[in-house]
Amino acid sequence: MTEEVKKKPRGSTQDERLLQTPQADEFLHTDTWRVFRIMGEFVQGFEDLAHITKGVAVFGSARTPSHDPEYKAAQETGELLARNGYSVITGGGPGIMEAANRGAFEAGGISVGCNIELPHEQHSNSYLTLSLKFKYFFVRKTMFVKYSNAFIIFPGGFGTLDELFEALTLIQTHKIHDFPVVLFGSVYWKEMLDWLRGPMLAEGKIVEDDFRKLHLTDSPAEVIEMLRLYEPSEDLTSQVR
Repeated sequence: MTEEVKKKPRGSTQDERLLQTPQADEFLHTDTWRVFRIMGEFVQGFEDLAHITKGVAVFGSARTPSHDPEYKAAQETGELLARNGYSVITGGGPGIMEAANRGAFEAGGISVGCNIELPHEQHSNSYLTLSLKFKYFFVRKTMFVKYSNAFIIFPGGFGTLDELFEALTLIQTHKIHDFPVVLFGSVYWKEMLDWLRGPMLAEGKIVEDDFRKLHLTDSPAEVIEMLRLYEPSEDLTSQVR
């Protein structure tokens, strides 16, 4: 007999309640009013982050332990970003997020955490100069894109890939300026890049120029060099979207 699948309660997050199919005229009593909560999250986020003009978002797995070399690399990257005048923005949780925040925080820089309501509470890490908490993923993701002038993508899971490909899609469709998207960890990302350059490119799903949007490195110092390449043309200032 197969093991019974454990199901979590329906509607355990605000996102799920918003996105589930309504019953009859239920939306008249719930969804329309939920717009005000969403608007409030946008307003609060815009107010809290208005001073971030040189932000860099760092993404990666929440499951990376502090003794892992990837944690150490993310911490060093956060430190170098802070020492070079960048504000570090992460999801505010553990793992790679904590590492990048820690590096920036201990270097005396701006360290921002944009946390999210989850079925199993994700606590903010202890290395934040500014901590925000969102109920809606799409509001939170807007903040990452609006206040970041580069994305640094460390090894991670579904959430990390989601942020990666959303950024590439927005750049490709000219919804945002062409800012650097840096993949950290050549071994981890190799097979994905091989697949992109293989069937996806060969079948015309993307074009060669799309790879111009991606940069690959194993060096925290090289991350800073890559960001500087964009400064003359993009000026790495806050973007109007």
